[in-house]
Amino acid sequence: MTIDHIDLSRIDLNLLVALDALLAERSVTRAASRIGIGQSAMSSALARLRTLFGDELLTRAPEGMRPTPRALALAEPLRTVLRQVQTLVRREEAFDPRTVVRTFTISLPDSTEVLLGTRLLAHLRREAPGISLLLRSVDRAHVLEELDADRIDLAIDLSFRGQMHHKQRLLYRDSYVCLFNAALVGLTPPISLDDYLRFPHVLTSLRGTAHGVVDDALAKLGLARTLAVTSPRFLAVPFLVRAAPVLTTMHARLALLFAETLGLTVSPVPVPLDDVAVGMLWHASYDDDPAHRWLRDLLRHLAGEELAGEELAGEAPAIS
Repeated sequence: MTIDHIDLSRIDLNLLVALDALLAERSVTRAASRIGIGQSAMSSALARLRTLFGDELLTRAPEGMRPTPRALALAEPLRTVLRQVQTLVRREEAFDPRTVVRTFTISLPDSTEVLLGTRLLAHLRREAPGISLLLRSVDRAHVLEELDADRIDLAIDLSFRGQMHHKQRLLYRDSYVCLFNAALVGLTPPISLDDYLRFPHVLTSLRGTAHGVVDDALAKLGLARTLAVTSPRFLAVPFLVRAAPVLTTMHARLALLFAETLGLTVSPVPVPLDDVAVGMLWHASYDDDPAHRWLRDLLRHLAGEELAGEELAGEAPAIS
């Protein structure tokens, strides 16, 4: 389509910046603070935006301001256009992690934070001291919304199901093992299926349901296990296991770390379980951002996998 320069010149493109902030914050006050203008100026911008688009765009609601269907339809194209404009006018400079100053907000489970967080922090302090991290618990129900609203830069979790404007990449694959305190249960690896079912289990479930992939696998064999505790926190599980005659089934990388640190024992799981894929998800507008790309490549390197960018698919199950 040919650009109508005369018509386009009548539009204050700063209004689009204001609209993006309003859609992200759902608040005139917070949107004004986000782009560094006064609240009255943002209110005036919203009034002009309503005239420009012939729509209310945001209406008052008990929880703040609610976007109209028209506003929701505008949100993604608007973010893409603004990112393209920013890339167009930004001066091209060689990215140097030693001098860049930036904070990345990453959403991830505590298991991944334990596995990669220590190495990531050590690397950043050594090679990129101006980069800091804001780590948040992964919220699977709202992770796409948080990426779209620019509240997080990157999400790490089990396989994601993103949309067309999200990018995803495999970080690493992992298998399952059984973890226990050998002194309390009196078992040595490899444990039998009978022993596996004889002792109660500790389950990690981020969904808060007392059912996981182990239960699905056992059900196919017409079997069931007894659950002693269900917890949403990976980090609590090894301490529960160390204190009582119970078993747990968890991702192998994490279990081996806990076994070494707390004197626990690992064994192959006597039930067939599929490997799990842990991936990264980000908004496509950051795909070519040099610092963002550098961080993604660094995480892949630290994960220790040579994976050639496999695609992720499928919905994340409950953990074992």
